[in-house]
Amino acid sequence: MEPKKHRHLLADLWESYPNALSNNFQSEKSYSIVNHLSDILAIGPYYHYIINIADYSLSQVSQNTKDIHGLTSQPTTVKEIIDQIHPDDLDFVLRAEEATLVKMQEIGFEHQLLLKTSYCFRMRVSNGSYHLFHHQAIHLAKDDSGRLSTALNIHTDIHHVTQKNNKIVLVTGIGTRDDYCQIDLSSELAINNIPSFSKREMEVISLMAKGNSSPQIAEKLFISPFTVRTHRKNLFKKTETKNVGEFICKCLEWGLLQLLFFSNLELFI
Repeated sequence: MEPKKHRHLLADLWESYPNALSNNFQSEKSYSIVNHLSDILAIGPYYHYIINIADYSLSQVSQNTKDIHGLTSQPTTVKEIIDQIHPDDLDFVLRAEEATLVKMQEIGFEHQLLLKTSYCFRMRVSNGSYHLFHHQAIHLAKDDSGRLSTALNIHTDIHHVTQKNNKIVLVTGIGTRDDYCQIDLSSELAINNIPSFSKREMEVISLMAKGNSSPQIAEKLFISPFTVRTHRKNLFKKTETKNVGEFICKCLEWGLLQLLFFSNLELFI
């Protein structure tokens, strides 16, 4: 396989899995998911872009991408995105990407389109400082040989929620799959068992993550504010948290918000 254009930090790693990633160009296609992102879950400033695996170029890049990172123009390659990552986090990003590929290979690359990966790292923002971002990768399409050809990446600034990277990588199923794999890349962290939540509690979690107050949640779910307060109290108890900030951090760590995000999407593949 000939070297692809627009080389970047992760290129050698990605290309070491030739059965997973495509080397063929696919016709340009607009994916409707980008029109729904802001309506589903917004826990901070975010942007998205689609990677063409064949040459690592970008398409459908959010208009606010350059503003968030303080760039003079919109990025057109994966390398330009990676260049915004904190130098001290690059090794972790490499290990995280390798961990996701190993796990997907274990599950089976034939299921790629129904698997989503996520983890966190620091990125430079417009004022020159670094914020913690939550990275999500959703696989969109394969080539005729069954290898991934395009992927949607979403980067959300979660600096206002937490500034500590738990170094946990998630590989989760979407659509018809219910995979939930946590990969701990930090020797300091132990992964706790995730408590079970009822359907109503998951609805409350989703609305809390969007910043809704108890009266607003009550109105949206057609229940009383007292019932909402009871749910919030039970959720704090289950997650051993004391306030909304701690609670959202814990939900991010467990991947609950990501799962809620995609449970609201129609399959678009």
